[in-house]
Amino acid sequence: MPVSALALVIFAGLIHASWNIAAKKAGGDARFACFTALVLMVFWAPVGLWLGWQQVPGWGATEWTFVAISGVLHVVYYVVLLRGYRKADLTVVYPLARGSGPLLSSLVAILFLGEHISALGGLGIVAVVGGVFLVAGGPGLFRQAHDPLKRVRIRKGMVYGLMTGVFIASYTVVDGYAVKVLLLSPILIDYFGNFVRLAFLLPPVLRDRPAAAALWAQQWKYALIVGIISPISYVLVLYAMQVAPMSHVAPAREVSMLFAALLGGHLLGEGDRVARLLGAACIAIGVMALALG
Repeated sequence: MPVSALALVIFAGLIHASWNIAAKKAGGDARFACFTALVLMVFWAPVGLWLGWQQVPGWGATEWTFVAISGVLHVVYYVVLLRGYRKADLTVVYPLARGSGPLLSSLVAILFLGEHISALGGLGIVAVVGGVFLVAGGPGLFRQAHDPLKRVRIRKGMVYGLMTGVFIASYTVVDGYAVKVLLLSPILIDYFGNFVRLAFLLPPVLRDRPAAAALWAQQWKYALIVGIISPISYVLVLYAMQVAPMSHVAPAREVSMLFAALLGGHLLGEGDRVARLLGAACIAIGVMALALG
């Protein structure tokens, strides 16, 4: 992986961890996602419209199809993730989603997009996925499985976590193909994909405006943070995909879990401190292996 791509991914990971901390503090649902999408639309309009004025006239059906698919996949990913959080524990859903997503996207890139990875890079992917699991709490996640009710929640968490991982892999592959092969602007695929997301997220908010207004009064600070900085992290990753293999960039994104652990954001709840530190070390080693391999 080129040094420039590695730098983009590491910086994106720091931003990703930061906005996830804000999102978790907000404690919002799909309406919060709508607020952040609205903030993104307004704040980034000058950049999106300026680039769009130059490039969108040259787009055809293929480009718009990929933008639409990307937007839909991002919405479905978020809805499945939120449903998983309602049905199961975040400490099970989140690490499985973040661990399986990059693993699946790397496999797709290698098997179907003709990318190649060395043995060292393969070990790096394994180290990153294992590190994500350890940061989330490691084997301690399943110590409570002796309780039948908790066992059911864990099973549901595993199902929703893996489903979420499938959609993470799906939008990663779609967006990666769009920026690497179709040469779409990473900024534009995210900005215009946001309008697709709004088409799904806005109607439920408008149906109960008083409730939405009350939530906005509570969550607007966090919505501003997430809406303004979250696009930066993902756009940086897409730029990294333009100069580095997707099979390297996708797992390297999980460096955000390392930052989350070091920043003490408790994104995954309290877990075994030793396991989390060991997981952070595994992620760091895995990302370096990907950079070298």
